[in-house]
Amino acid sequence: MRTIVVTGYKPMEMGIFKQNDPKIAFIKETIRRRLISMIEEGLEWILISGQMGIELWTGEVVLDLKEAYDINLGVIPPFTNQQERWPEDIQMVYEEVTMIADFHKPVYEKSYDGPYQFQAKDQFLVEHSDGCLVLFDEETTGSPEYFLRHARKSEEMGKYKILYITPLDLEETVEELRMSDPDYWSQQ
Repeated sequence: MRTIVVTGYKPMEMGIFKQNDPKIAFIKETIRRRLISMIEEGLEWILISGQMGIELWTGEVVLDLKEAYDINLGVIPPFTNQQERWPEDIQMVYEEVTMIADFHKPVYEKSYDGPYQFQAKDQFLVEHSDGCLVLFDEETTGSPEYFLRHARKSEEMGKYKILYITPLDLEETVEELRMSDPDYWSQQ
């Protein structure tokens, strides 16, 4: 795959309500590890719509990866000013990610007008990528399901690949990071 979309839950859907929540570091590290292996296999573009949560965290991860890897970030929001009602600290992250991204252009060059803009964004992202990486748990419904509807249709036609980050993947990252901490072994 040369171009993928990365998406998943919004922070509140994962019980994250502060930008300094320690869970975010584990999520970002899991995303980073998956992206590095994909970059080493030929991945060139990572697309996000810039929504709060998994997508913005992915944007931050990609900006860090750009220091060591030849990878491009595209931010394609459904409409202009999607961040205007977000908390100020998250707006600042959004502004940074969109300023440094290799490509940034909303699907609709106007403010929010209706849910059709989100549907068009999902369709656009699927049509302009080879697959996706989605943080999703089949047992926990949430916003990623809307994107996955479009992705699954393309996957059924053999044109698309859906990869997942599951709660088990996150637990493995947490455990690996704990075990790599020298203090972990001295407490046993």
